[in-house]
Amino acid sequence: MDLAHRLHLPLRRTRDRPVGDPARRPWLIAWLGGPVIGIVNGAVRELVYKDEIGEFTARQISGGSAVILFTLYFWLLQRRWPLRSTRSALEVGAVWVALTVLFEFGFGRYVEGNSWDELFDAYNVAEGNLWLLVLLWLGVGPAVVRRLSSPSR
Repeated sequence: MDLAHRLHLPLRRTRDRPVGDPARRPWLIAWLGGPVIGIVNGAVRELVYKDEIGEFTARQISGGSAVILFTLYFWLLQRRWPLRSTRSALEVGAVWVALTVLFEFGFGRYVEGNSWDELFDAYNVAEGNLWLLVLLWLGVGPAVVRRLSSPSR
């Protein structure tokens, strides 16, 4: 018996290492579809129904439609690249949240020219903005969809 076995040290050979979830990489690349979903959803809100129903109701509908659109996107991704574990799904969700917040503030501030107050207003649930709930769904949605689409796991 060699020293590594006697000391219960992990072996360094590649084949003895646990394999990560190969689906994480395509899911992380697929995050790029998220801003497209968000921008299209926001454009529809602004151009189609906001003036008819008002800002407050439009933001609520937009938040709900974002959750629905992301759920469909997660379902498609899970069918194409199934995540192996709840842990992998939550890790992917956490990265999606971080990237989304960075994108939201970067795009909003430096492309659209919004003030910091305007950007932080998106997180004000009292004003009818459901953006925090959308972010929460981005974080847990991959795990929920994974669980619902593969009940045996």
